Amino acid sequence: MNPSTAQARVVVDELVRNGVRHFVLCPGSRNAPLSFALHDAARAGRITLHVRIDERSAGFLALGLSKGLGLPSHRRGLVALACTSGTAVANLHPAVLEAHHSAEPLIVLTADRPQELMGTGANQTTWQHGVFAPHVSTVDFPVAETRPGQNAVWRSMICRAVARADDHGPVHVNIPFREPLVPDNAGDSWPEPLAGREEDAPWTARYGGSQPVPIEPIDLPARTLVVVGAATWGAGNAIGEIAAERGWPVLAEPGGAGGVASTKAALLRHGTLVLGLDELRPEALVVVGRPTLTRAVQRLLRTTPLVHVIDDTADWTDPQHQATSVGPLALVDRDAEPEWLASWQDADAAVATAVEEFLAAQPWPTGLHVARDLVAAMPRDTVLFLGSSNPVRDVDLVAATERPDVLANRGLAGIDGSVSTAVGVVLGAHDADSRIGPWGAALLGDLTFLHDANGLLIGPAEQRPDLTIVVLNDDGGGIFSLLEQGSAEHADSFERVFATPHGTDLASLCAAYRVPHVRARSREEFLAACRPGPGLRVVEVRTDRSDLRDLHERLRAAVRRTR
Repeated sequence: MNPSTAQARVVVDELVRNGVRHFVLCPGSRNAPLSFALHDAARAGRITLHVRIDERSAGFLALGLSKGLGLPSHRRGLVALACTSGTAVANLHPAVLEAHHSAEPLIVLTADRPQELMGTGANQTTWQHGVFAPHVSTVDFPVAETRPGQNAVWRSMICRAVARADDHGPVHVNIPFREPLVPDNAGDSWPEPLAGREEDAPWTARYGGSQPVPIEPIDLPARTLVVVGAATWGAGNAIGEIAAERGWPVLAEPGGAGGVASTKAALLRHGTLVLGLDELRPEALVVVGRPTLTRAVQRLLRTTPLVHVIDDTADWTDPQHQATSVGPLALVDRDAEPEWLASWQDADAAVATAVEEFLAAQPWPTGLHVARDLVAAMPRDTVLFLGSSNPVRDVDLVAATERPDVLANRGLAGIDGSVSTAVGVVLGAHDADSRIGPWGAALLGDLTFLHDANGLLIGPAEQRPDLTIVVLNDDGGGIFSLLEQGSAEHADSFERVFATPHGTDLASLCAAYRVPHVRARSREEFLAACRPGPGLRVVEVRTDRSDLRDLHERLRAAVRRTR
């Protein structure tokens, strides 16, 4: 057996022993040893293998699988991703950045050229160590050689890489392979046994870390408001349960608070009621995750006297530099004032009624209608992925988001790879827990959809999701209509450099990928098209963004009248 084949087989075997069951592979030459090893492991039933030809889409598929695998069990899913050398590695960077900023574990296996080819002009050769720095550390494997003493080194290094991913998010494992890159006719002979530990155990079993450091209880006032941003399901759900026990209101972004009911985001986003009414103004905030959707929340963070951030890392959330404390939450036994909680509940109900009455008076469809109708129509045992820009904000505004199965890429909140992430989320969630149905949905804007059209490119031998992708098509970047550059004084430049209309025929695009497409022209057609069903399909809803700014201004006015 040649050294590259031996090393690749050991790497894959040890990853499986460390709990990795899903692998995403991109074809290439230098990563051929890994490709053969992964194919053998898949045929043996040890792993689920997903093959993609586009590295950027593959990276986000792996990210989605990790999110989905961690959703039902409240634990972190672990997925490995393998590609060849050169620009293939660079194409993984957007997904790796998103994984880092959302603390999502990924094992990124990149094949490399051996050291003697560096700096020689050899084809597809570049310096790959630290390519994802400073966000992700690199584990550099040694070049395999035909000699004893390497099995333990390779397996131990994989165990350390998995531990880093469990603790910090993505980790880069760079493996240089020398030719030959394909299995030879020498059989399985090798200078030492290449077996792992007995009973498929990891080479190094890792147990709990150091003992927790005792902390002083934090004496929070009775008027405490919980703000949940982009957080793991378990973290959001845990603080939601504490809030329910204490009688604290919760303001959660979609998917942030697990199954705990959240106060309508419109309280802050449209009416700024909390900042204007003394009976709603909090004396303290407890912040979990990263609030990213509204400027009103940031204003609240600036103006509240006490802000406690729940975090155990040095990169705690505090963009306003106002946090008074950070760490785990150890509380004295103090409940909310009944009048305080009642004021929030009354305001919440009033805002919800105002939003529903406003939507009933508007012609269908707007993005707000589509968000509300899609969330309401989804069975509770399904998963929903939201694209950045307007879709996640529309759901935040008008939909009932006390669902445990809403996910989004909010680490960097980019539009990259959203189709592929949605595919991975649906496949991963159902594989991890059969109580979550095989069908899921995604709500994306047209630019977000087009940015990852290759996410529809799934080979005939690959596992396909039961996924309905709803595309809200306003022929451009409608989100910018709601920002400063969307005001009337910038009309001359807006269309070309911000709105960026594209005129793409989505039906023809889907046909090229052999993906069914439906254009819904009425609410009834939309609801019918969104019924759970097998396979991958696209439902397009066309809207007019020319009056989007006015629509949101009128909604704000309707909410303000609830005061």
